[in-house]
Amino acid sequence: MKKKNIKSIFYLLVSTLLALVSCNNSPSELSLAGEWKFALDPDNIGVSEQWQMKELSDKVQLPGSLQEQGKGDDVGIHTQWTGSVVDKSWYTADEYAKYREPGNIKVPFWLNPDKYYVGVAWYQKEIEIPESWSDKRILLEFERTHWETSLYIDGNKISHQDALQVPHRYLINSLAPGKHLLSLRVDNRVHIDVGSNAHSVSDHTQTNWNGVIGEIKMQALPALAIDHIQVYPDAKAKKATVKVYMDGKPAGSRLALNVLFEGQSILEKEIDIEANAGNSVETTIEWKDNVKLWSEFTPNVYRLQAVLFSRDGVNRKDVNFGFRELKANGTHFDINGRPIFLRGTLECCVFPKTGYPAMDNEYWAKIYATCKSYGLNHVRFHSWCPPAAAFHVADSMGVYLQVECGGWTSVGDGNKQDQWIKEESIRILNEYGNHPSFCLLAYGNEPSGNNQVNYLNDLVVYWKQHDGRRLYTSAGGWPLVPDADYYNTDKPRIGGIGRIDNILNVYTPRTDYDFRERILEDMPVVSHEVGQWCVYPDFKEIDKYTGVLKAKNFEIFKETLNEKGLGDMADKFLYASGRLQTLCYKMDIEAALRTPGFAGFQLLDLHDFPGQGTALVGVLNPFWESKGYVDGKEYSEFCNQTVPLARMPKLIWNNNEQFKANIEFAHFGEKPLQDASILWNVETKEGNVVKSGSFRHDLPIGNLIEAGSIEFPLNTFTVPTQLTLKVNVENTEIANSWNIWVYPARKKEIQKMPYITYKLDKTAIDKLNQGENVLFLSYGKIAPKKGGDIRVAFTPIFWNTAWTYNVPPQTLGFLCDPAHAAFAAFPNDGYSDFQWKDLAVSCNAMVMDDFPHDFRPLVYVIDDWFKNRKLGVLFEGKVGKGNLMVCSIDLDTDLDNRLSAAQFKQSILEYMASSHFNPQKEITPEQIENLLVK
Repeated sequence: MKKKNIKSIFYLLVSTLLALVSCNNSPSELSLAGEWKFALDPDNIGVSEQWQMKELSDKVQLPGSLQEQGKGDDVGIHTQWTGSVVDKSWYTADEYAKYREPGNIKVPFWLNPDKYYVGVAWYQKEIEIPESWSDKRILLEFERTHWETSLYIDGNKISHQDALQVPHRYLINSLAPGKHLLSLRVDNRVHIDVGSNAHSVSDHTQTNWNGVIGEIKMQALPALAIDHIQVYPDAKAKKATVKVYMDGKPAGSRLALNVLFEGQSILEKEIDIEANAGNSVETTIEWKDNVKLWSEFTPNVYRLQAVLFSRDGVNRKDVNFGFRELKANGTHFDINGRPIFLRGTLECCVFPKTGYPAMDNEYWAKIYATCKSYGLNHVRFHSWCPPAAAFHVADSMGVYLQVECGGWTSVGDGNKQDQWIKEESIRILNEYGNHPSFCLLAYGNEPSGNNQVNYLNDLVVYWKQHDGRRLYTSAGGWPLVPDADYYNTDKPRIGGIGRIDNILNVYTPRTDYDFRERILEDMPVVSHEVGQWCVYPDFKEIDKYTGVLKAKNFEIFKETLNEKGLGDMADKFLYASGRLQTLCYKMDIEAALRTPGFAGFQLLDLHDFPGQGTALVGVLNPFWESKGYVDGKEYSEFCNQTVPLARMPKLIWNNNEQFKANIEFAHFGEKPLQDASILWNVETKEGNVVKSGSFRHDLPIGNLIEAGSIEFPLNTFTVPTQLTLKVNVENTEIANSWNIWVYPARKKEIQKMPYITYKLDKTAIDKLNQGENVLFLSYGKIAPKKGGDIRVAFTPIFWNTAWTYNVPPQTLGFLCDPAHAAFAAFPNDGYSDFQWKDLAVSCNAMVMDDFPHDFRPLVYVIDDWFKNRKLGVLFEGKVGKGNLMVCSIDLDTDLDNRLSAAQFKQSILEYMASSHFNPQKEITPEQIENLLVK
């Protein structure tokens, strides 16, 4: 027979076999999903009592966890959680006593499961081996388990595995056709110290579940089968090196490769495998035409079908891959020869419906689509590695992923985790390394250990030698190691633990700063866990928790708010604190985009982190849904591939000054924008344009692109005015905006000045009794237990007070009714914006819990949700025949520079001098005295 005919017949055979083995009803593969028998083994006696030989009595469904099926123990005060509890007051404090009672157990640390179990569980199923599998090897696969497994067939132990983030696969030489008893022992105790707070195991987010999720199946294999495939693309050379790792003896075997793009076959190759090939074979596939490159803009994915023919059968494995050249170029990243800027968020394994990660493409598509709608192109998986679906969808949507090996622990001191992390990293690289979205790898998060630098540097070197398809760093946060490709550090960000003295609290509100002094000169820097700005809980969220986890922490917070008589304020607290949170994220992100040579940022977080004391740091809830105070359209104005930026030396002006702003751009889009028409205008709150102009400028790829300057006098604004500077690129959706304020340098003369006092003494009381108006400035006089010890700042709570030992700031911003006459000369939107900054950093919160429930301040300070006190900085009341205004803001110091404080004082005085000042609620001098230092 001619060689050409042999080849034609061979390819016909390949095509036929490919069709057969991809059929869902193929007898070579059987699903094990469904009902399994089950038993808990809390005392770990199953092995000694040979439970693998016994028929188990209970039943569960796999895939799934035992907790979501109501198996395990009731949660109580003796539950041994997997995860640190920093604030242990729940166990002892009187205010939590009712939440420790059986039947009403509610813990504030994190979302609460109905059942809890850490230990050994046994899963058992009768399987039937088809006649056609006679003399075949059998591969059993459990896509993701938590955690260790041991497999038994007919009572005989096959093996044991402890991978945490890749499938557990067991290969059995053969099983006789017929029925067999499969027993799987699963142990979710933390037997390797990856860290009890690591998101690979912790109750803080996904829960420490027990079970098997994803695909569960068994497959018949010939004597020679494919173990895994690694594809090493080379875009410049238009080729890919394919390395196929095999299990078995390769004598007389042949490999057929088929490359598909968008479902169409574009390349085919077959090779004979030498008898002495060992456990792998390597070949090169070459493209005649240019390859399709992969990036966020062009998420082109190729699929490789590999079919291995041997003497007793056929085995197939498919993998996805993409062509991209990702490298560090000085202090930034390049992909395919062009700069990129990482705009990322963390994903900490937050899946409240199930308590374990999504294994389906649909949910990951929701996650990434949401990230993109908020302007992001990057996701960091904090101390865990996601399943295959997360990579497949990221490939198809063009999302850059940072994967981690599951650790948040001590490394480098010779403990078991050192070797386990190394082994787990190779398992992760072998399992998911072909995915072009898998761009970055780290050991995990914030390590400790005396020898962490040497250990992690050696690990980075080891990874580079093993697989050069991505970039590597030591860990999220620290340390800097010499052989890393980039540095993931917390230094280039505004906030941080104990950083109440950050730029938003200390300096005049402005937008002309950046992080250039906090980055390296010779390595890309990606900022670690940016933001962590908190927001008040959204109690409407409680009803969304219909799965394995319940928001009983939110139930506590809601109940305590109601007990304080403030239940009607919950949505207002949410919205006002949410607008402040959004503003702080805007400032952090814009500062990053203004920084020369910066490589990117990783937010903590776009969505809430439900653990570690309840860290409400996201503008989205744990379900990746909006909380109602900012949407993707607004967020992506300051967080996107192209962002207009304004460097302004100040945001608050007197009307005898000259407004100045330098407009620049960060542009990391697909292509440069040539001769862009850049429009700017300044509008009033009512939308009236008072100034406008334009620039024409090229926008190359990069940042610090200076587009032009704006300057004009402010003397036309004779009354207090809130303005908005808007910049956009004509005929595009590229836009951004900033609020600014203009106040009269010369204040309006007040004809009927109230009596101003700094102590509520006899003189002040007499004046009130005589029907006069009195302004009591109480700043610095509030008793510690009445608010004097509450640290108020412009920025909101960092992470949460329970996890950070009550580190300041301890509040969530201001709230008022902007239409109230008291603010007629102090334009605002009812929540903290930068005109409130000078007031927030020089004030005392006043605890008004002893006042009647219906007595409310004019300006609230939104309290920490753990305490839910009624806090105010401005309130009014009728005392005797007179009217009293109490203000605990410093309205005297340095008013020439604290322009907002001066204007706020002016607004209060004008109000008190007007007929509008007529408080309806009565208060007594004793109520005021109770707030003060004795």
